[in-house]
Amino acid sequence: MKKYLGEIGLCIVAIIWGSGFVGAKLALDGGLTPVQTLTIRYLMGSVILGVIFFRKIKANINMQSFKAGAILGVFSFIGFATQTIGLDYTTASKNAFITAINVVIVPFIGFILYRRKLDKMGVGSSILALVGIAVLSLEPDLSVNFGDFLTFLCAFGFALHIFFTGEFSEKYNPYVLTVSQFAMAFVLSLCLQIVTGQGHIDATPMGYAGVFYLGLFSTAIGFLLQTKCQSMVDQTRTAIILSTEAVFGATLSILILGEILTARMVIGCIIIFVSIIISETKLSFLKRKKYEDELVKIEGE
Repeated sequence: MKKYLGEIGLCIVAIIWGSGFVGAKLALDGGLTPVQTLTIRYLMGSVILGVIFFRKIKANINMQSFKAGAILGVFSFIGFATQTIGLDYTTASKNAFITAINVVIVPFIGFILYRRKLDKMGVGSSILALVGIAVLSLEPDLSVNFGDFLTFLCAFGFALHIFFTGEFSEKYNPYVLTVSQFAMAFVLSLCLQIVTGQGHIDATPMGYAGVFYLGLFSTAIGFLLQTKCQSMVDQTRTAIILSTEAVFGATLSILILGEILTARMVIGCIIIFVSIIISETKLSFLKRKKYEDELVKIEGE
């Protein structure tokens, strides 16, 4: 069991993040703006973890680890800002599945920044993901819903976040990385809130409940678990496990928010999910099965 603690932790993260789509929708429907939602959730995450792990942060923080956390904070802010604003214009289930293509993008970041090898499966799965997004998002006149477009941009922000979390999590203390990224994202959110004149908050209890869930679970607990567990699991398995966030998000959106899942949405979601599995497994499980079948055949002879 101890051997799989990293995988188990990432599964919990996927469930928490999947339920976060519902929390975000409740916050927005409850009167909070996307920027206000971001500011509150990052403030909560910073304060909660900062207080609980103050001693560990103080003992391990240095300029390098703070800079690494700040970089993660910028990418986290970009991802959540475009995702949360996009959620104002699209459904939580579509928002969840389009966000999930970030795992298909991750290998291309490695190729662009470090010239890491790309394979045919990776390129093919990216094309398949685009087909899935087209089926899921294109309107009858071939236009793209504004919310779906913003969600597509958010996938790039999260892809960069996942990639650099993998790069930094083995080098720096997870508590320092997590709290410093929340602090950076909070500052960016607060600046945007002030500049756009959204200082006044007028929300319902449902709105506060939604953002409280986001701040405590999706932000503080979820990101801390991701940072700690990702240092124990390779990037491929991490991406596969976290991609199930979309499944949990869509399922909970239907069960809790009562969203209607059309046949076209089902087809688009299936195509996107298959592209993620192909991208991260390279269909190695099929090759292993073929090898085992051949081995059984040889032994039978």
